[in-house]
Amino acid sequence: MTIRIAGYNVRSMKDDTAALSRVIAALRADVLCVQEAPRFLRWRRRRRELASSGGLTPAAGRRSGGVAVLVGPDVRVLHGTGHHLRWFPGLERRAVAIAVVEARGQRLAVGSVHLDLDRGARLYHAVEALALLRATASRFDALPVLAGDLNEQSHEPTWRYLAGRLTDCHPVSPRGDGLTFPARGPRLRIDAIFAAGDLRVVSCGGGEADPADLVAATDHLPVVAELSRTAGRSG
Repeated sequence: MTIRIAGYNVRSMKDDTAALSRVIAALRADVLCVQEAPRFLRWRRRRRELASSGGLTPAAGRRSGGVAVLVGPDVRVLHGTGHHLRWFPGLERRAVAIAVVEARGQRLAVGSVHLDLDRGARLYHAVEALALLRATASRFDALPVLAGDLNEQSHEPTWRYLAGRLTDCHPVSPRGDGLTFPARGPRLRIDAIFAAGDLRVVSCGGGEADPADLVAATDHLPVVAELSRTAGRSG
């Protein structure tokens, strides 16, 4: 059986929130990794509202860093947390949200990350976030999955680092061209989902939502990966 993991930069819900709600519902995600989640006034309430629009609930994340993991009703949460990543003076505070979940016969440690525009900070944070994710996965005997807005493309160092250690899902079983930014006339693939090699990528691509809603909801397009357990792995 497959599990649907999605990643989505929602731009702090600054755009058309009704369209955003419809997109999130259309994703039908078991686990949704959010970047630029609300983090200022009434941030907990706004994250709950964001989650409930798609029948989800918050499972992991902290205020600063603006990343969160949301889960569907059929997903069991074993552990949820948020970790600050190293702070670089003059740059925005970054974090990784990690939830250990069980669904569809699989146990996954799912991380959400939003990397910096600064090249050096991006790579440092990717190394740090992946180490935290792997440590959590090992602790719970889970398989790691990382979704995020990388702010760079697949030929660049941070992306190559992650793709060398986890599977970049879209090239394995692409659905669509994979371009995610900007939502209006996308020309870059800067959002991705990376999964453990023990997971089979059934498909990976954009969300099946109304094109008008995708443009109105935020400045990024979502990414959805359908993953299944390979033979011989019990979770």
